Amino acid sequence: MKTVRIKIDPATPSSLKQGRINLTKVDATTEEEISVQMLADEHEAMLDAAKFARRVRKRLGLSQAQLSERIDVSVETIRNWEQGRRYPTGAAKTLLKILDRAPEASLAALH
Repeated sequence: MKTVRIKIDPATPSSLKQGRINLTKVDATTEEEISVQMLADEHEAMLDAAKFARRVRKRLGLSQAQLSERIDVSVETIRNWEQGRRYPTGAAKTLLKILDRAPEASLAALH
């Protein structure tokens, strides 16, 4: 594979390649359309988080009640994560990532 290095000079816009963006369409986008898209993106992120939380739990072979007991959160919290009503943030999100990547070690540490 051949590597090609190029220099991009932001000071000269003509040196920048045109992307695949339709500037006319972007300029014509209304604030309402942007808000609708933001809501759709947030909903999709919630569903992705729900799938991830469910996948981690199933991979560990635990029920919602067992996982909630292991990580010390309520069953309702686990249920909300898996149904996409809420998503794990901060420490809970990190803990799910650790459980996903190193299940044996993390479960042993939580026991």
